[in-house]
Amino acid sequence: MVTAVAGFRLGNLPADTTTFVGRKHDVAEVKRLLSKARMVTLTGPGGVGKTRLALHTGSQLRRAFADGVWLVELAGLQNGALVAHTMLESLGVHDETGRSQTEVLTEYLRDRQALVILDNCEHLAEASASLAETLLRAAPGLRLLATSRQRLGLPGEHLWLVSPLPLPDPQQPMASGAWLQYPALALFEERAAAVHPAFAVTNETQAKVAEVCHLLGGIPLAIELAAVQMRVLTLDHLLSELTDCYRLPGMRTRGGLPRHQTLRAAVEWSYQLCEPAQRSLWARASVFAGSFDLAAARQVCAGDDIDADGILTHLAELVDQSVLICEQDGNATRFRLLEPLRQYGRDQLRALGTETEIRRRHRDYYLGFASSCEEDWFGPRQVEISVRTRLEHANLRSALTFCLESPAEMTAGLRLASTLWFYWAGCGVLSEGRHWLDRALAGVPQPSACRAKALWINGYVATLQGDLRAATAMLEECRAYARSARDDIALAYATHRLGCNALVGDDIAHAKSLFEEARAAYRRLGELNSNVMLAGIELAVANVFLGDLDSAAALCAEAREIGWSSGEQWAYAYAIYALALVALSRGDLDEAAELGRDCLQISQEFHDLLGIVLAIELLAWAEAAQERWERAATMLGAAQRIWPSVGYPMFGSRYFGAPHGDCAARTREALGPLFETAIGHGCGLTLDEAIAYSLGPAKPATAPSAGGRTLPSSLTEREQQVADLIADGLSNRAIAEKLVISPRTAEGHVNQILRKLGFARRTQIATWVAQTSGP
Repeated sequence: MVTAVAGFRLGNLPADTTTFVGRKHDVAEVKRLLSKARMVTLTGPGGVGKTRLALHTGSQLRRAFADGVWLVELAGLQNGALVAHTMLESLGVHDETGRSQTEVLTEYLRDRQALVILDNCEHLAEASASLAETLLRAAPGLRLLATSRQRLGLPGEHLWLVSPLPLPDPQQPMASGAWLQYPALALFEERAAAVHPAFAVTNETQAKVAEVCHLLGGIPLAIELAAVQMRVLTLDHLLSELTDCYRLPGMRTRGGLPRHQTLRAAVEWSYQLCEPAQRSLWARASVFAGSFDLAAARQVCAGDDIDADGILTHLAELVDQSVLICEQDGNATRFRLLEPLRQYGRDQLRALGTETEIRRRHRDYYLGFASSCEEDWFGPRQVEISVRTRLEHANLRSALTFCLESPAEMTAGLRLASTLWFYWAGCGVLSEGRHWLDRALAGVPQPSACRAKALWINGYVATLQGDLRAATAMLEECRAYARSARDDIALAYATHRLGCNALVGDDIAHAKSLFEEARAAYRRLGELNSNVMLAGIELAVANVFLGDLDSAAALCAEAREIGWSSGEQWAYAYAIYALALVALSRGDLDEAAELGRDCLQISQEFHDLLGIVLAIELLAWAEAAQERWERAATMLGAAQRIWPSVGYPMFGSRYFGAPHGDCAARTREALGPLFETAIGHGCGLTLDEAIAYSLGPAKPATAPSAGGRTLPSSLTEREQQVADLIADGLSNRAIAEKLVISPRTAEGHVNQILRKLGFARRTQIATWVAQTSGP
């Protein structure tokens, strides 16, 4: 069973930003088709409104689908092999095993009632059709609504042609107020009024507006592009411009259906109205997949006639002309081209002969982005990096696709796929990471330092997926190369990851030896990062299994100190988990539970499903040890649902699995028939619900201490000292001198206090200390 990452949601449809005009008949007919057919495809030319119709229909049908209505956007995807990956992401489904993504989707959707909208399928028609056919056969409660310029050709597929908006007869005079009956004219008025508030269609102007809409063929996108020109043109001027434009020889003679020619002409007209720099920016921006930000636009699009300092002005002008859409994501501003306009821009780029050059710039920017994130990953910006990388996922895919389509760019693709290890492993994207790493390694078979890095990273990913045989082969190849090339860094990482293999393969003594060898090499080489932290943490886990709890605790304390001093949180969460294992083994159940909850909360921030399920398992064991049997069984059920999305439960290891088996056996004996009921309850929880349940009922934020001070129960004695010194006005450096610790360690304590108290600034800590101090 696979699990949804997001909590209980009835879909992911975006909110409307503009009014949905007309199409009542279309909506009714598409609903009728979906009531009797399981696959409906909306066809029609670009710009005719297929996506808007699909989204509006989906929003009207939310109540009819118990498991939601979901949008899967394929426009920015260039690789058919990733259609299933993209659908999983859109559904909020997290599965990082080595299983086929189609298999995962099939299992997830099999017993669900859902409507999935596959938007912009035409360029991936074969892959979309193949996946759709498989899912429809396996999931009887599934309905698919696709948008495509052509049918997908599936058995049982029903088509609905989305036609241009109806228009009045140009040969007949229009009665008073007749424009209100025609959605095309209503659309023009609404969009024109948005840029020119004084504009309104009247009895005197409705015929001219109708003529404009006739020239534009009733195509919504064409109408919107023309309407925004009302900010600078009068209606007469607009009509004159369009009439002259459509008489130009090249505007209506490109072959195909008239409605295709009309959209092309409208887009070309909008393009010609742009200044030269705006045209260049439009064309160059077409290389972005999904959305992009100002920094990316400056790096990729500037040059020649586009000045980097003035690019924001040009972006704003293209937004004003409805060529670009401006979106807010938190505090970030991002831009996006509508798909027909992106395709037109790409055509212009090809015609100019600069597509490869701009795509290479795009790749170089995102390789630099990934490299910067990798460098900063070992530090306090990890959560921010996780969020930013998810935002750029589509662009990273596009950059990887560009590299792996050309032999000359393969090595750059290998570098990019390897550099993103922090995203694949740290943010729960193992399956796609394996896809790119496998392809890149196949494309660059020659031994090199770059290939060696990709080998140990892919070996690590394969180990986390439970594919130990493939992992061993890659890691041994890396070690053989490293020895022959005297690449000590690659040798250290490969040795470390072979230790992981041995650990989950139950060869604990060998794992310990490999971890110690790797750690000695890391120290000799001066390596310190999240991976190095994990080597010590994994050695600690091996020591727990060997019964050496003191050594395990010392190793975890070392890792925690590194995490505090650097602000690192991802590997730090695993140090907390290992310390919880130590506490559980020593019988300190309250400490084990507190540490387990800390691990769970941090892992949730990164969508790290492995960290999440390990923490939930451990918390179940702690509950059972305290004879809270129902909670223990419910958590075991929650973990049971999550494990198949990660790999084999407890890695298939007898050492990892022993406490699980003991917990399950004792809980079953204590609960009797109620055990299966509680397990079923846990299995029925979504991921967010399972996390909330495992964290337990909300506790008071503070608890009294011996000195009369109220402090969070999770604030350590050293953190309390640091908080008091912050309240006294000391800087991090002064705190370090006062407590005889390094400035980095002091900074780590401050970051940890901020996280635990839920604060963003040091001044909030000082205020809190003042408020909670005794009289």
